[in-house]
Amino acid sequence: ISICRDLPNIEVITFSVNGISDLEPLRRCQNLSELYLRRNNITSLDELFYLKALPRLRVLWLAENPCCGPDPHRYRMTVLRNLPSLQKLDNQAVTEEELSQALVDGVEIAAPPARRSVENGWSESSASSAAGAATEPRSELLGCSLEETNKTQEDLDMKPVPRDKYSFSLQEADCSCKKRNNVLNAILLLMKELDAEGLEIIQQTVVRRLQAFQKKELQEE
Repeated sequence: ISICRDLPNIEVITFSVNGISDLEPLRRCQNLSELYLRRNNITSLDELFYLKALPRLRVLWLAENPCCGPDPHRYRMTVLRNLPSLQKLDNQAVTEEELSQALVDGVEIAAPPARRSVENGWSESSASSAAGAATEPRSELLGCSLEETNKTQEDLDMKPVPRDKYSFSLQEADCSCKKRNNVLNAILLLMKELDAEGLEIIQQTVVRRLQAFQKKELQEE
């Protein structure tokens, strides 16, 4: 997610089911208001240290990460103590009572996480992420990416993607399905950074690509 260092104006990021373990690149996204990180490989709540620098963050989805631990209450209280401006955590609204209780039950995070050593180009977190990705059900990958892609498109005043458009992806390899959906999410998010001239260039490029695909299909027939 190092690309986020170059996107200071981005407002919504969806990175669910991506094996992410390091949130440091997000600290420069000062306009970020919604962040979706469900089912990644974030092992420590110390990663919240980097999100504390985001003044506009109001929605965070962090559930189903190793950092959530066995105690849901302690996890939620710690997140809210360090990010008291959140209005919704893991798709549940944050209440004033919870924010007050978080000052008592939550743990204050005052330093960034310590990084583990890397051997043979792979850290332990990377290996765990790869193992998790290999066993990830295709239906789960489809469900989360389609849901969040549709949300991004709604933000851009675009029509949601019909589920049948993704039906063929269930017959493809998991990595190919995940890669395509991630690329689609990235393109939709980056479009929000473009002005009218940039969007016109994108439109012209898309038209040419579609014409090339149509020509290829006719030749094959």
